[in-house]
Amino acid sequence: MTKQKNKKKEVKPHVNPKLEGFEVKINTFGEIKSNLDIDNINAFLNKEVEDKKLVDRADYEELKKNAEDG
Repeated sequence: MTKQKNKKKEVKPHVNPKLEGFEVKINTFGEIKSNLDIDNINAFLNKEVEDKKLVDRADYEELKKNAEDG
């Protein structure tokens, strides 16, 4: 009887094209390691993701515009 090793195929999730190549790993100490700078990640999230906590604010559109301007 021959033993066959289970080969795990690494399936990459579908991501926004702007984040192509983005990788996150957790090391043995539980630290999150990424190949992108956290400031770049935050800028992307501010631009692309609507903040559900701020949507009901009267000045939400102004806040969003100011965040995009930098």
